[in-house]
Amino acid sequence: MKSPSIALPSELIRLSPGRISNRTIILVALGIYALVSWMILNGADNPPIRFRFDATRLVEASLVLKLHVGGALAAFGIGTALLMGVKGRGLHKRLGYTWVVAMAVTAISSFFLTGLNGNQFSWIHGLSAWALIGLPMGIAGARRKDIARHRKHMTGMFTGGMLVAGLFTFLPGRMMWSIFFAA
Repeated sequence: MKSPSIALPSELIRLSPGRISNRTIILVALGIYALVSWMILNGADNPPIRFRFDATRLVEASLVLKLHVGGALAAFGIGTALLMGVKGRGLHKRLGYTWVVAMAVTAISSFFLTGLNGNQFSWIHGLSAWALIGLPMGIAGARRKDIARHRKHMTGMFTGGMLVAGLFTFLPGRMMWSIFFAA
């Protein structure tokens, strides 16, 4: 006699796990960042961490570095406003082009800055190259009225270029760390 077969609804059978939430990705990334920061500080005999602002290193830095930091700060501020504001209006378009210029200035100036790997490019320069490729693609998406593609490219560049690369500038020992936290 044949045993009866049981048909399970396809919703109950999942061979691949579901999409990982953005919140989970952010929490894991922040955890890794905290671990790397702790390892660096631990290797430096745990110097005290105190918030203080001392822009001496930035004031004494090269013009290219000042241009890079200025472009990054402008891109971060404008990008935040664009992500939080109303989309598709004239102001969004004007601010968007200003953001593209600020991102391009930040990305191009980064190729004249080395130091993480001696006088070699680091993986962070890969984010700059990615931004220079993604900026025209994001603009093309908007011009073609493909808003999903435009949103994907621009949000990805903001996340990777501003948030990820920006966080790495605040690792202990780097310039932004010394401006805000070094003793």
